[in-house]
Amino acid sequence: MSAQLFVVATPIGHLDDMSYRSIDVLKSVSLIAAEDTRTSAQLMKHFNISTPLTACHEHNESNKIDILVQKLLNGEDIALISDAGTPLISDPGFKLVRAAQANGIRVIPVPGACAAIAALSAVGLPSDRFSFQGFLASKQSQRLQQLEKLKDETQTLIFYEAPHRILDSVKDMAAVFGADRPVGFAREITKTFETIKKMTLGELAEFIAADHHQQKGEIVLVVGGASEEKDMEQEKLDQLLQRLLQDLSVKAASQLAADLTGIKKKIAYQRALELSQAAE
Repeated sequence: MSAQLFVVATPIGHLDDMSYRSIDVLKSVSLIAAEDTRTSAQLMKHFNISTPLTACHEHNESNKIDILVQKLLNGEDIALISDAGTPLISDPGFKLVRAAQANGIRVIPVPGACAAIAALSAVGLPSDRFSFQGFLASKQSQRLQQLEKLKDETQTLIFYEAPHRILDSVKDMAAVFGADRPVGFAREITKTFETIKKMTLGELAEFIAADHHQQKGEIVLVVGGASEEKDMEQEKLDQLLQRLLQDLSVKAASQLAADLTGIKKKIAYQRALELSQAAE
């Protein structure tokens, strides 16, 4: 009699991002477990989906699990959705999925929109290795502790942040990671006022502080890993040395580059020599 639990992604803004499969599944199941039935009711109305809704959010998920699992065991297919995007990604649903698996119920993902992945795909930072960190702590002391643990991570880091905390969080990131660390800022993805920019953390703090509108809506921060920062520093050094080598000897160019950047003379000389030889 065991049925199936479908984990269904829904649009994060643009309704055209709803897949045909998602609509078919939501129409075919016996019940939809939604993070907020009021929000989801509007989506159901738009796509003419009449399947009953039941609330399953962070405050009642533990109490709802037994009821939903029993329905599944009785042969009723159920779909799990969040307010927007892919369920379980900083949203409720993990406990239900775990309970379903523990009872031998098949869990089927119905892929679709996810703000974290959408932001990563558009900001131009390395995507071969990344870590999703969700929301940082609301208290600054705890937030700084979290960031300190992450500052040496070489993989790209993805964060969600609330609009009322975005400026403070970016300032804290700049203080811990360094103001020159690259960051992608993605706000209101797929919505009318979508904003996607890439800059440094220091520049982003100034950008947000200067425009209050950037402190509104759903926000994703994609922060380059520690190695990405080093790559940028290397690129800047190479550009400087290449320009200096047009008019100066290797020794003079490396000396001047060391004076301007603070890099060790030996390192500057070795890199200048490599660039000079490569250009021959």
